[in-house]
Amino acid sequence: MHPAIRALFSDALCGNAATAQALLPVTELFPRRLPELLALAGTMAGACARPIFRCGIINAKSGNCREDCRFCAQSRHHGGNAPVYPLLSRESLIRQAESFAAAGVRFMGIVTSGASPSPREFERICEAGHDIRARIGISLCASLGLLPPKHAHALRQAGFASYHHNLETAQSYYPSVCTTHDYKRRVQTVKNAKKAGLRVCSGGIFGMGENWAQRFELASLLRALHVDSIPVNFLMPIPGTPFAHHPRMPAWEALAVIALLRLMHPEADIICCGGRTQVLQQCEALLFAAGANGLMTGNYLTTEGNPLQRDAALLEALGIQDRLS
Repeated sequence: MHPAIRALFSDALCGNAATAQALLPVTELFPRRLPELLALAGTMAGACARPIFRCGIINAKSGNCREDCRFCAQSRHHGGNAPVYPLLSRESLIRQAESFAAAGVRFMGIVTSGASPSPREFERICEAGHDIRARIGISLCASLGLLPPKHAHALRQAGFASYHHNLETAQSYYPSVCTTHDYKRRVQTVKNAKKAGLRVCSGGIFGMGENWAQRFELASLLRALHVDSIPVNFLMPIPGTPFAHHPRMPAWEALAVIALLRLMHPEADIICCGGRTQVLQQCEALLFAAGANGLMTGNYLTTEGNPLQRDAALLEALGIQDRLS
């Protein structure tokens, strides 16, 4: 085993978080030393014993977004072909929650396009959340863009357990990704959600041209913010967007990203989300060996994901029990 990796094992056995400074030299060993890194991440995962779970999202309002995020097909600045429709009805949101619950999925996110919903849209989302919690019991997450404190408290009162807001990438790389709103506003949204007592789900998209140092910059900030869950997305280049011609991340690099996040965040949930099937392909089952403990199942916002039954079969084949099934 390489000395740089061996030196991290004692901390991993104790579940102690690794630092970016200790891990950055390890990235120079990829991909040849990837099996050793996965063994290290597996040691950390075993020490922390994070249970496996599945979550799903519903694209509750799609397209026509005024922001210029360069990866996103929903931006009106680009030529992506994302569907455009207004906020779904309360009945539609409830039916989707029932479908997830029937498939054994116990966490559902309601996602809307744009920087933030209108007052009426926000009211309807809270009403739907209250009804879903009362009738179905599925745990709810909201992903509604930038979040003022009063909205964070209102979501909590409506029965939402968590708030999702990706920082997307490191602050130093963010101007290459989005220019229509400031990175500090994204960070403040995470802080507002935490202060309201919501669990925070915040991560990013990897493979947008950032380097390893910038990935560690993002991971270090997420740790400083004490986020509860880290969604890991891999860029899926979408025709019509500025990132359409980015090369797809190789599977070994995706596994390394998951492993390094696990080593820096022993107590957080690491959720493998958009792009996992397309990027990992035959290596998909290794995401658990790399330290992930969550799957986003079903379709994503503008791209297809795994059918609910396929992910359930994957967990069954691996002998893994869903957290709340």
